Amino acid sequence: MRISVIGCGYLGAVHAASMAELGHTVVGVDVDARKVELLSQGKAPFFEPGFEEILRRNVEAGRLTFTADYAAIAGAQVHFIGVGTPQSETGAANLTYVNAAIEGMLPHLGQCADGVEVVAGKSTVPVGTAARLAEQVAPTGVILVWNPEFLREGFAVKDTLDPDRMVYGLPDDEQAAADAQAVLDELYRPIIDAGTPRLVMDYQTAELVKISANAFLATKISFINAMAQICDAVGADVTALAGAIGLDDRIGKRFLRAGIGFGGGCLPKDIRAFQRAPMSWGWGRRSASSLRWTRSTTPCATPW
Repeated sequence: MRISVIGCGYLGAVHAASMAELGHTVVGVDVDARKVELLSQGKAPFFEPGFEEILRRNVEAGRLTFTADYAAIAGAQVHFIGVGTPQSETGAANLTYVNAAIEGMLPHLGQCADGVEVVAGKSTVPVGTAARLAEQVAPTGVILVWNPEFLREGFAVKDTLDPDRMVYGLPDDEQAAADAQAVLDELYRPIIDAGTPRLVMDYQTAELVKISANAFLATKISFINAMAQICDAVGADVTALAGAIGLDDRIGKRFLRAGIGFGGGCLPKDIRAFQRAPMSWGWGRRSASSLRWTRSTTPCATPW
């Protein structure tokens, strides 16, 4: 298949190279000329184990190209949005790059001659974003889906080619959903045939999968850090404690290492965005007035 990837940072570049590794013809688009130049030479602008090898191999094979020109996406069957959603001054997700990606794509959508054309969002966004973007691309005849990423630093290539789950957020229209699902199934056929669970759901649920997973992981870290304070106070060993409770298969050992807090590219910004999300929800099926929220008068501490 011919596909395009908008945004060639950590997420987009790895996804583009991985899709080319599956045999697809891929063009990556990014506004950063220096990044485009490096990637076009098969050179990784960041370190990620295994990435530069598949990047170079597919660039040399001619399956993978990079450009700053949105016109290069014309005729592709699947267009991935892999741009960043950094934290804004308010703590909410900044959708500037997502919105710019859609604006740049619009003049070049609807030109695929090979069948149903799909825009697939991979960026982590607030609930309601997919429904809003779907309305923007609808006049072109293109179907929008949300296909969130679940990359771990150091394992990004593996997590793309051998993920622990594949999530499809599809539109409400049954025919459009079936058509889009068929395209994604064809695109990801080697991954699905390898036994990766494929989960089909609506836009809103798909948008919540990544942020809720990160919220749960942050909760585990925050919990064991709180327990570390108790251990310090009473003379207990938090490492032994974590090992003991981690043997409970309902809890598990992972993310139960006490430390100074948590960081990385996603957990802090995604948790802050999740806290701010109720202020912007209401774009989807439910109106803002139908969402009921209560405000506690008890002060709460955040873990960062």
